[in-house]
Amino acid sequence: MAEQKKQSKQIYYMVLTALFTALTILGAFIRIPTATVPFTLQILFVLLAGILLGPFWGALSQLLYILLGLIGLPVFAGGGGLAYVMQPSFGFLAGYIAGAAVAGWIAFSGKTSVWRLTAACLAGLAVIYAIGLPYMAWILNVHLSKNLDAKYIITNGMLIFLPWDAVKVAGAVALARILKPVISRWEKQ
Repeated sequence: MAEQKKQSKQIYYMVLTALFTALTILGAFIRIPTATVPFTLQILFVLLAGILLGPFWGALSQLLYILLGLIGLPVFAGGGGLAYVMQPSFGFLAGYIAGAAVAGWIAFSGKTSVWRLTAACLAGLAVIYAIGLPYMAWILNVHLSKNLDAKYIITNGMLIFLPWDAVKVAGAVALARILKPVISRWEKQ
């Protein structure tokens, strides 16, 4: 009986993982183009995956998203395929895996509260930027020989996105406060 319950819980999380992979794909198609990296809703779903599913399943949902794009499915904001690793935005996509893991680790490390969920989302977002910005600088300056300074990279790779990201963090926290108890109830059934 315990083995069956464990297997049922695992299937439940696999379904939720696939759902968050699909939601991240959907978030890529809701976009506003900019000079370097488009505005999308993906980070909302990355953070939700982490804080609702935990570090393992949240990160797995984003790893599946990246793998689907790299094998050629047009799931990224600008398409798909292995050559996408040479896009300035790919570092942010790669950061989704670690961002979801960090957000999940913090959210699941103690009693759920607005403050813990907010801290989890902010930490996950910081990880995404910590991976994405250096990668963007490397692609733009080394691969594409643009010779852009750090101010340009930080402004166009992060600062213009922060107000929008604050809205996504607030949205993720608000949605998690509603969905976390529902997921917990379903998990126990």
